[in-house]
Amino acid sequence: MNKIAEIFTSLDYGPAPESPDLALAWLAAHENRFGHFIDGKWTKPGKTFASENPATGKKLADVTDGTAEDVDAAVKAARAAFPKWSALSGYERGKYLYAIARLIQKHSRLFAVLETMDNGKPIRESRDVDIPLVARHFYHHAGWAQHRDREFPDHVPYGVCGQIIPWNFPLLMLAWKIAPALAAGNTVVLKPAEFTSLTALLFAEICEKAHLPRGVVNIVTGEGDTGAAITGHPDIDKIAFTGSTEVGKIIRKATAGTGKGLSLELGGKSPYIVFDDADIDSAIEGLVDAIWFNQGQVCCAGSRLLVQESIEDRFLEKLKKRMSTLRVGDPLDKAVDIGALVAPVQVARVTDLVKKGVAEGGQLYEPDIDIPGGGCFLKPTLISHVSPANTVASEEIFGPVLVEMSFRTPEEAVALANNTRYGLAATIWTENVNLALDIAPKLKAGVVWINSTNNFDAAVGFGGYKESGFGREGGKEGMASYLKPKWEKELKPFKATAAATASSRPRNPLEDSTPPGVDQTAKMYIGGKQARPDSGYSRPVHGPSGALVGEVGDGNRKDIRNAVEAARAALGWATTSAHNRAQILYFLAENLEYRAEEFAARIKAQTGEDGAAEVAASVERLFAFAGWADKYDGAVHNPPQRMVATAMVEALGAMAILAPPSRPLLGSIALVAPALAMGNTVVLVPSEKSPLSMTDFYQVLETSDVPAGVLNIVTGESRVLAKTLAEHDGIDAIWFAGDAETSKMVEAASAGNVKQTWTSRGLYYDLADKLKFEGDYFLRRATQVKNVWIPYGA
Repeated sequence: MNKIAEIFTSLDYGPAPESPDLALAWLAAHENRFGHFIDGKWTKPGKTFASENPATGKKLADVTDGTAEDVDAAVKAARAAFPKWSALSGYERGKYLYAIARLIQKHSRLFAVLETMDNGKPIRESRDVDIPLVARHFYHHAGWAQHRDREFPDHVPYGVCGQIIPWNFPLLMLAWKIAPALAAGNTVVLKPAEFTSLTALLFAEICEKAHLPRGVVNIVTGEGDTGAAITGHPDIDKIAFTGSTEVGKIIRKATAGTGKGLSLELGGKSPYIVFDDADIDSAIEGLVDAIWFNQGQVCCAGSRLLVQESIEDRFLEKLKKRMSTLRVGDPLDKAVDIGALVAPVQVARVTDLVKKGVAEGGQLYEPDIDIPGGGCFLKPTLISHVSPANTVASEEIFGPVLVEMSFRTPEEAVALANNTRYGLAATIWTENVNLALDIAPKLKAGVVWINSTNNFDAAVGFGGYKESGFGREGGKEGMASYLKPKWEKELKPFKATAAATASSRPRNPLEDSTPPGVDQTAKMYIGGKQARPDSGYSRPVHGPSGALVGEVGDGNRKDIRNAVEAARAALGWATTSAHNRAQILYFLAENLEYRAEEFAARIKAQTGEDGAAEVAASVERLFAFAGWADKYDGAVHNPPQRMVATAMVEALGAMAILAPPSRPLLGSIALVAPALAMGNTVVLVPSEKSPLSMTDFYQVLETSDVPAGVLNIVTGESRVLAKTLAEHDGIDAIWFAGDAETSKMVEAASAGNVKQTWTSRGLYYDLADKLKFEGDYFLRRATQVKNVWIPYGA
């Protein structure tokens, strides 16, 4: 039998190596030694570190370890380039992005080979997935550049963007960051990961060939200190980071109070849910892609297999058989399925976690296949019958390791899927379309794939919930991350009046005499009921002349705990139809208007100002967001695949809102109304100085069909309560309107669970301005977008 006949009989793979010669020649042309790309020029190499091929351990090149001075030079170049670049027409910027896309396609094989050599991923993945998607992002955003002003009227670019990317998709992450930033009119300073800097440096040459203006794109290589210099640089206007949740929390703290824009795409522990009616063979092929694509070094990897109990044994038997056919080897071999992990330190980390998973009761399976020696290779690994409490069920492994557990009912599947601090992606396999579309909205993840996995496109936003970060990359929401309202750049510091400023001196609780008549100390409002403060203390409320006009409870940590528990118990508010939420907001407006004179008098007593206009504005604001409740919705994207991706606009969850000291009624209503309209539940801390308008408002709540726990009101000292709320893991987002110092504290303290924040930073936001605040500004901040990918056709 001849050789070809033998191959057809055995169906054994033969080697199909990709030549590294052109990539090696490119490295040699640079003498295998690189400086930074700053202001359109190459700097001389400084102190360097080695970039190695993880499949062989051999050094590819020496890369400069950027200093704070290097970062400063890059930021100055980007700042100098910003005025001219942002002043170009969208069409002119789009032409540059189009040129970059064409040049990437023209040199796609060089990029693919270099990426594989530097990162260790199989050439089939870099050639067929990564590089085409890179070009797609620049093409897509060339169009956004031209249509920016039409789709984002009265918005402007941030300015200089600092961007830090990881090593698992080196060039693709670069495209996700740079393409929208340039389309929006920003200039950038980008730091690639220290393990994988080479394709970013090759991209710098593409920028040269495209004649991109000097300073628009700057590439600074380096290790952790280089990234810290970028996040801490005072002249950078926005930070975009992709990487671990732990580092993301550090960046959130470092940028607190600076006013920098921030988007974080962090870790994940994504569930891969297989129901008993699924096409098992298709689900297993999808699973191979979900967890062993890029050696499992994927933030959205389907690393938690949840399989229905009735098919568990059969599914695992087939899965193990499929695992035994996977080929681990030279990433430049086009017949290889699994390449090398990025570095020895990653191999050690993954190995340690596997040992821990087995020690905690998991059942280990590794196929009897060969792996090369001398490189960073691991076998595909399955740890089955894992408990939800097992370390490997909760920690991101970031390697070719799948953990498995079973479920019985769809409700249990959802509970297990959401039993994680992460919320990046999820996969559902079922032949029942009703079941799939019932489960998808219940999963707390920014991306859901139905009967498919690892679908990405420039037209579809990608990003997470919870500790997987915030902000989106791709799609319209990704463009929005690189723009801000023009008027925000013109805000002035808030000048507090005596009527809107709480005294900071120590208070004697008995120094104020109670107003004549029956005591009417206002209670808090928690879980649909009036509640006395846990502290047992009350706070006086003075009018502008200093006269005592009332008292309110002095809230503490326990009151906040009770309010957060009530808000979380009421999260079903988000599943109430938008029409019903609108009706209830209309009822609030109607019942507030019935009592307009009473509320106006209360405002005058607290502030000395005529409250009629403020009450009227509050009624109008409730009407406005009642009108938005069933109109602020998503879209259906049209990616190149035979799929639709539905962008679902969802509530953030339980929100904390700390109202500004001024405008005792409108200051709260302007923030609470958009949050409630979008389905969030709220813990409100009203104006510290003038809280009586909102303690009166709970009487309106009680007559307007507002479900218990949807709006909870805790009075007290704003700064103290803000800290408790910012640190509380039961709060999903926090808005604070007040001084700069407390704003900074709120942003830093929110890093604990990476909650989304909006703070006024001591600036004056005129919440009475209908054009600015009756629409998208707070609606966008009260929501997050989930993209659900649905295949169609044969």
